[in-house]
Amino acid sequence: MRSKLMVLWMVFGVVFLVGCATPQQTSSAIHAGAKPVDVSIRWTSFGIPHVKADDWRSLGYGFAYATATDGVCVIAKDVVTVNGNLMKFFGERFRTSDVFHRALITDTRLMEFSKAQSDRAKEFSAGYVAGYNRYLKDNKDQLPASCAGKDWVRPISDADVTRLTLGVGIRYGLGRYTGDIAAAQPPADDAQTTAFAIKPPYQFEDQPIDSPLASNAVAFGSAVTENGRGLLFGNPHYPWSGPSRFHLIHMTLPGEIDVMGASLLTTAGVSVGFNKDIAWSHTVSTGMRATLYKLELDPKDPTRYRYGDEFRQMSTQEVTLGLSEEGKPVTAIVYFSHYGPIVEREGLPWNNQVAYAVRDANLENYNAAETYDAIGKATSVDDIVKALNLGGVSWVNTVAADKDGQALYADISTVPNVTTELVESCKLGDAQVGRAKMIVLDGARPDCEWIESTQAKVAGAMPTEEMPMMIRDDYVSNSNDSYWLTNPNQPLEGYSPIIGPEKTARTIRTRAGIKFVEELLKAGPISIETATSLISSHRNFGAELLLDDLLTLCVPENESIAEACKALANWDRTHNIESRGAHVWSEIMRSLLGDSSIYRVPFDLTDPVNTPNGLKVEDKATAEKLIGVIKAVQNTIATAGIELDAKLGDIQYAERNGKKIPVPGGEGWAGAYSMIVTQLSKVKGVGYSPIIHGNSIIQFTTWDDDGKLLPKGLLTYSQSQEPDSPHYSDQTELYAKGEWIDFPFYEQDIVSDPNLRELRLKE
Repeated sequence: MRSKLMVLWMVFGVVFLVGCATPQQTSSAIHAGAKPVDVSIRWTSFGIPHVKADDWRSLGYGFAYATATDGVCVIAKDVVTVNGNLMKFFGERFRTSDVFHRALITDTRLMEFSKAQSDRAKEFSAGYVAGYNRYLKDNKDQLPASCAGKDWVRPISDADVTRLTLGVGIRYGLGRYTGDIAAAQPPADDAQTTAFAIKPPYQFEDQPIDSPLASNAVAFGSAVTENGRGLLFGNPHYPWSGPSRFHLIHMTLPGEIDVMGASLLTTAGVSVGFNKDIAWSHTVSTGMRATLYKLELDPKDPTRYRYGDEFRQMSTQEVTLGLSEEGKPVTAIVYFSHYGPIVEREGLPWNNQVAYAVRDANLENYNAAETYDAIGKATSVDDIVKALNLGGVSWVNTVAADKDGQALYADISTVPNVTTELVESCKLGDAQVGRAKMIVLDGARPDCEWIESTQAKVAGAMPTEEMPMMIRDDYVSNSNDSYWLTNPNQPLEGYSPIIGPEKTARTIRTRAGIKFVEELLKAGPISIETATSLISSHRNFGAELLLDDLLTLCVPENESIAEACKALANWDRTHNIESRGAHVWSEIMRSLLGDSSIYRVPFDLTDPVNTPNGLKVEDKATAEKLIGVIKAVQNTIATAGIELDAKLGDIQYAERNGKKIPVPGGEGWAGAYSMIVTQLSKVKGVGYSPIIHGNSIIQFTTWDDDGKLLPKGLLTYSQSQEPDSPHYSDQTELYAKGEWIDFPFYEQDIVSDPNLRELRLKE
C-alpha cells in the first residue's frame, strides 16, 4: 500500500504534537527522567485560559488540563471513537465507524507518524497526556453530567493522542467514505454485476460528516487602514457541538512562543489567532485533497486490478470488533489497492468489471506541527509564507495581516500534484461525495499516477511554490470560493484545476463579502470599528439584489401568496434578531438553490462581482415557478407552527438551560454573509433550533500607532457545550446582543481582569 495509509487530513491543519515509543507505552514510561512539571493556568472572564510554562512538556500539561476543563466529555468520547470502540459503549449502529478506524489507524501507522515528530512536539504531547490524566484524577467526582460515572471516560496514553490526531483528520477527509470503505466487499463469484444498494451517509454521533465547513476572512493592508497597520477579520463557520468546536486559549513559553486564539477541543495548538506581530485565520479551500481511481479488474478475480501490463492483488486488513454472544471473534475485512482503500457506493460500484479506490494527499503529511509552530512564532506575513511552505496545512486557505500593514492570501495547502495536462489525459469523470467533488482518474495507467516532485514536502503533493498566493497593501478576502477573485483588481489565474475553478460564477456569499468590503473602502479608511460592521450588520446581500424583483409578483391576482408577500415587503433585509420575515426569504432561497435559470442577467466574466443578478419575472414560466415556490414556503412555515412575520430571535435560537438565546445570522446560500446554519424543526412551534454550525470564533485584530496589539472578538457558542459549565452561554448572550470582548493578551490585561483566577500545577 502507498504510504501505509498514514491519515493526516487535519481540521484546519492543526495536529496534536504526538509522542514517540510504542503505542502501548505511556507518557510516564517514556519520560521518566524529564524535569518536573510546573505550569500556571490563569482564567480571565468568560473562562479564557492563559497557560504559561518554562518548558514544552509543562506547556502541554497545562494546555490539556485547561482544555479538559471545558471539553473533557467531548475528548473522552472521541478517544473511544478513534480506538474503534463505539460499538462496545454505544451500540451496534456504530459498527461502521469501528471498522473504519481500526482498519486505518493501526499500531504500525502510529509508530511511523510518531517518528516524524520533533523532540519539542514529543515533549508537548507527553505533557498533554499527563495533563489530561491529571484533570481526570483531580475531578473524578465532579465531571460534567454528560459523562460523569461513564465507563468510557478513562486515562489516555500517547497512542490515544496519536489516534486522536489521525482521527480528526479522517473525519473530514477519508471519513466522507467511512461507510463506503467499511462495507466495500468483492462481488459474489457468480455475479456479473453487483446491484448496489444505496447506503445512507455515515454520521458521527454529534455531527453529520458532510456538514459543510466554511468561513469568511478579510485582511486589510496599510493603504486602506486608518493608521497604516494591518487589520484582520476572521470568521470561521464551524459546528456548534461536538469535537470540532473551537476553544479559546492562550499559550506562552517565554522566549519561544506567545500565541492566543482558538484550537479545536480535540486538538492541541492554536489553529487561528494572533501573536504580538501577526494575526491569521483560515477558510476552507476549494482544492481537492484526494482523487478517485477507477480500477479495471481481472475477469477471473475481482480482487486483482490492472496496472500497466500486469494485474496487482489487492491487500486486506482484518479487524476484530469484539466477541459474539458465543464468545467468538467478530471480524471484518477492509480492502486496499496501492492507491488507497476500495470504496463502494451508488455510482462507484464494485462488480466483476470495475472497482474504485481513493487516494488522499494528506496520507503522508507529517508536517503540521512544525508548520503551526512556525506560524505561531511569525513576525510578518512573509514569515507566515515561509511557514506554509513547510507543507503542513492540509485543506484551508490562509488569510493574514501583520502590524507593518501587509495583507496575505495563500492557498498553500496539501493537494495532489495533478497538472492540467494530467487531468486532460487521465480524467474519466467526476464523482460527487456529499458536498465534496472529486475527479476520477484512470487507475490502469501508471502515467496517471500523481506526479512526484522533489520540491514537494509531502509525497505526491503539489509543490507549494505552484500554489496561489498574494500579498497586497489594500485587501484580500475569501469566503470559500477559489483563489480567483481574492482581490478583483488582481485575479489569480493559471493554476491547476485540482486547486479550484477560475473564471466561473462566485457564490452569493463571496460576492457579498467583496461588495461589503468595497462599500467600506469608499466610506473611508478602515478601523476596527468599521470592520465589525461586516458581520454585525447581518445584512442579506441576496435580498438586496433580488427581493425587489420578487415583490413585483405580489399583485392582487396572486392572492394565494399575499401573506408571504406582506412579510417579505416588511422585512428589513437583515438577519438581526429583531428582523421579521427573514426566514421566509431563507426558505425561498433554499428551494431555488442551484437554479441559475431564474436570473435575468446571467454570469458575465467581465463583471463577476455583480452577476448573475435580477429575477426573470417577466418570463411567464419563471414567474410561475417563483409563485409556486413562495406558495409552498408559505405552507411549509404554517405547517411548522411559526408566523410568517415572526421575529428571527424568537424562532432561531440556542436553548441553554431552559433559556432561549436568540441567534442572529442567516444561511450563506440565501445571501447572508454572517452565517448561521439551521434546519426548520419537524416539531411544531420549535422553529430553527438547535443551531448546527456557522459563526464561531470571530476575531478583529489590529495594532495601534505604537504597534500594540488590539485583538477583539467572540466565541459565539461560549467555551463549553456542557450545561453545568459556568461558561456554557456567557459569550452566546453577548453574541445575541451584538457585543464583543477585548481578548486579554498582554500581562497587564490578564492581571487586571476582575474575574481572574489561577491554578498552579506541579508534578
